[in-house]
Amino acid sequence: MANFSFDIVSEYDKAEINNVFMQVEREISNRYDFKNTPAKIEWLNDKKGYVVTSNSDMQQESIIDIIRRALTNRGLSAKVLDLSKDAVTSNLKTTKDIPFVSGLDGDKAKQVSKLIRDSFPKVKPQIQGEAVRVTSSSKNDLQEVMQLIRGADLDFPVSFTNYR
Repeated sequence: MANFSFDIVSEYDKAEINNVFMQVEREISNRYDFKNTPAKIEWLNDKKGYVVTSNSDMQQESIIDIIRRALTNRGLSAKVLDLSKDAVTSNLKTTKDIPFVSGLDGDKAKQVSKLIRDSFPKVKPQIQGEAVRVTSSSKNDLQEVMQLIRGADLDFPVSFTNYR
């Protein structure tokens, strides 16, 4: 009897994130309400997030909405953005660092595996570092688990890799 498996990870597509960056940059330069203002988007030093600069909180929220819309248009979850950091205001500019969320830490992995165990007793979730390996003898069960995880209201992005 064959065993099938896949991994649940919390990652983002770097190429698509770069495309989102360029799209947002282009929209900021074209919008009339951002003309002659310090509104811009930049990369964090390690390219693992954005830095949004604006002249007010309202303008900053507009830029973040543009980022969310661009992410959605590219098929990415807006949950990849960590908006928990506060904005810093100095010299009439408001700057906000928005790092990306990636990696399943222990608590997130336990949350995912508990959700799977409660709904599908025949399926075996196993925490392996920053991934949860899900194994079963039925491909249908694995597809139902994927639907369950996609439909679950998790506060972090999830994706599926390593199908076997």
